[in-house]
Amino acid sequence: MARDYSGVITKIDAIAAKVYADLEKAEIPALHLSTRTKANIRFDDDLNVWKYGKNMTERSANSLDGAYMLLRTMYLVDFIKEMISQSKSSTLRETYYISEGWNLAKFSSQNESDMLAEDLEVITGCMREDFKLRPEEDGARVIGNLVVEEMTRNNTKKKIHCQDDVGDAGYGIPYNVEKEKLTFKQVDADFIVAIETGGMFDRLAENGFDSKSRAILVHLKGQPARSTRRFIKRLSEEKKLPVLVFTDCDPWSFRIYGSVAYGAIKTAHISEYLATPSAQYLGVTPSDIENYKLPTDVLTPEDVAALKSELDDPRFQDQFWKHEIKLQLTLGKKSEQQALAKYGLDYVTDTYLPEKLAEMGMLKK
Repeated sequence: MARDYSGVITKIDAIAAKVYADLEKAEIPALHLSTRTKANIRFDDDLNVWKYGKNMTERSANSLDGAYMLLRTMYLVDFIKEMISQSKSSTLRETYYISEGWNLAKFSSQNESDMLAEDLEVITGCMREDFKLRPEEDGARVIGNLVVEEMTRNNTKKKIHCQDDVGDAGYGIPYNVEKEKLTFKQVDADFIVAIETGGMFDRLAENGFDSKSRAILVHLKGQPARSTRRFIKRLSEEKKLPVLVFTDCDPWSFRIYGSVAYGAIKTAHISEYLATPSAQYLGVTPSDIENYKLPTDVLTPEDVAALKSELDDPRFQDQFWKHEIKLQLTLGKKSEQQALAKYGLDYVTDTYLPEKLAEMGMLKK
């Protein structure tokens, strides 16, 4: 069944109506939205995620740059309505190039067009998928005892078993994972392991960790795409599965965990749709560097600055993170998931993960 986009159109029409009303009143046109900075992040006790606070910023035509941005906003709103009416979609990159035909309203960079799409999300409360805008990349890969039912390009439903019906790469998460496109039909697993690197995902899959430990493996591909985070959240909530995040041991990897569990600053306006607050950090930790005597690299000045910043980051305020971040600063070292290969290719699945999972109460010792 085709989706009804009337609510989306009503919300984006309201943007144009606001600008038109300002002009009719001979006022400088302006739009208001939440300030998208770390200083404006607050914890929502009801949703258990980090959201934007009450600080607001203004997009106004009181300057030449502001006038251009409002002009681009009107063009983008019109483009979105056109795509909805024609049942088409556009990548963010295509949208940037489409603007080449908008004369004075064309974007000077893709970052500018991407930011405007995010502004529209903040203003309307919709997601870019509602606007028929999609990223260049799809989500990541999945392997596990899970059956998904996906709507194909021919508008037929197809069931896919994420162990039996896939190759070594696993099931590829599409960019749209909402219920009208993707549903979870069957699952026989005890938890989800979200894995930062492709090499470690492949290692766990090759070693049969998904079958032996009754796990759903999800490759994050570094900082995870929205569709990956949304997939994890839906699977966790709908099938009551714990989520464990397995990353490298460096400040950037800790932020990957933070985005899965609590949301990212750029997407704080939709954290309740993307974040899984119950997600737990599985490793690698600074304590693991010492306990498992892992190979390391020296922290760079950028790493040190990032770690110190995380001490003030609202996503890393519990005692576990305070201890681990301070320990890493003391050690002056970082390590990778693949460093566990020091002890052999099976060590991560035969020793490290079973020990860590047992500590977390996920497996019997």
